[in-house]
Amino acid sequence: MSTPSNLPTLSPEGSLSQYLQDIRKFPMLAQEEEYMLAKAWTEHEDREAAHKLVTSHLRLVAKIAMGYRGYGLPVADLIAEGNVGMMQAVKRFDPEKGFRLATYAMWWIRAAIQEYILRSWSLVKIGTTAAQKKLFFNLRRTKGQIAAVEEGDLTPEHVAKIAKKLDVPEDDVISMNRRMSAMDHSLNAPLRADAEGEWQDWLVDENPDQETLVADKEERDQRLELLENAMADLNDRERHIFQERRLAEPPKTLEELSQEYGVSRERVRQIEVRAFEKVQKAMRLAASEAGLGNPPTH
Repeated sequence: MSTPSNLPTLSPEGSLSQYLQDIRKFPMLAQEEEYMLAKAWTEHEDREAAHKLVTSHLRLVAKIAMGYRGYGLPVADLIAEGNVGMMQAVKRFDPEKGFRLATYAMWWIRAAIQEYILRSWSLVKIGTTAAQKKLFFNLRRTKGQIAAVEEGDLTPEHVAKIAKKLDVPEDDVISMNRRMSAMDHSLNAPLRADAEGEWQDWLVDENPDQETLVADKEERDQRLELLENAMADLNDRERHIFQERRLAEPPKTLEELSQEYGVSRERVRQIEVRAFEKVQKAMRLAASEAGLGNPPTH
C-alpha cells in the first residue's frame, strides 16, 4: 500500500496543535463499519476503504508517538513513522480474526516508531537484539521508578535492580545507560560558534608516520639478517633446538625435544642455553659493527 497523498501532514516547522485539530475531523468507526471497510480492502483492494481505516486511527498514532518524545527526535518524524506503521497494519489486517483494528495496529505503530528511533539515535548500531531493544525503551522509565535519576554511571545497587527488573545482564545495563547519556556528536562540529576550527582538528593520530614505518622495517630486516648469520655458526642440533625453543610459536617443550634426540631434558636445556649464548654474542658483535646498537636478548 503506497502512502495516501491526502493524509494530513505535520512538518518540523508545523503546529502540532493544528495537526491534532485536523485529524479530529476524521470520524471514529463503529465495529461493523470497520469490519466492512476491512473486507472491502482485503477482498477488492478498495483504496478508499483503506484510506478511511488509516485516517480513522491517526489519533491513535499521534497518542503513541507522543509517548516517545523523550528521545530528542522531532515529533513530526515520530508521527510520520507511526503513520507508516498504521498503513502496514491496515495492509495486513484480517477482519475475520474477530478483534478490532486498533488492537492489531498498536504493535505496528510502536514497531515503526521504535525502529526509527534506533536508526536515528546513534551512528553506531544500537539495539540489535530483542533484549537490547527492550532495555533501550524501558531503561529511562525503570530508572525513574527506582529514583535512579543521577547523572553519569548508575550505582551498583541501581544496576542490579534494573537488571533484575528487566531480566538483562548487568553489563548491558551499564553499557546502555552510558550510550543513552550522550548521543553522538559530529567531529566536524565547530569548537565554538565564533571559531573556524573543528573538533577533528584536535584529534591526535596515534599511528606512526610513514617514515617511521619504513625505518622500523629496515631495522627489523637488518636484525633478521644478523640473526640468520649468527645462527650459521651453530651445528645442526644446536640450530634446531634454538629454533624450536626460541623462535617457534608455540615453542616445543624440553620433554618433546628430549624424546626427539634421545637425551635428557637437562641436556636439551644445556644445548639451548649454549646456542643462545653463541647467537647473542655473534649478534651483539655484528650489530655493533653495523651501528645498530644492541639487538634483543630474548
